[in-house]
Amino acid sequence: MTPSAHGLVDAAQRLLDPSTGPAGSLTPGLRSRAAAVLLRMALERGLDAFWRGVAPGMTRIGKHRMLCLERYTSRAVGRQWRTTWTALSAACHYHTYELPPTPAEMRARLGEVRDLLRALPATAVPRPGGAPGHRGQPFSAAAKPGPPTGPRPTAGT
Repeated sequence: MTPSAHGLVDAAQRLLDPSTGPAGSLTPGLRSRAAAVLLRMALERGLDAFWRGVAPGMTRIGKHRMLCLERYTSRAVGRQWRTTWTALSAACHYHTYELPPTPAEMRARLGEVRDLLRALPATAVPRPGGAPGHRGQPFSAAAKPGPPTGPRPTAGT
């Protein structure tokens, strides 16, 4: 069984604020980086759950599901989602020339992730001006371009 988005956020919280247990023996940088991984996974799980309710095909598309998010939620939510995901992605990667993220940075990101998960409605209706072919119908039912219409060019003309 895979943990829910909220379960991952809770696990990240426990890493950032270890009172007892094995997490307390880890360095703060290692705990922060591990929390960043969990928080990014929570964002991705929350986004998958959102798209399963709106358009199930969007769960397989990768970054495009973030780009399309603001058509189904507010522009602010879509932009904050991308900003937070990008910051967490950067925090997940180890670079010899950079310090690891601090626990304070990850606590701030943890609050953002909680807010973003709350901001996603269970189901959404596209706003006017959304992508054509996606107004309430699944992506597989969207209109597909057909063959070109009109006169065909002939050889020699």
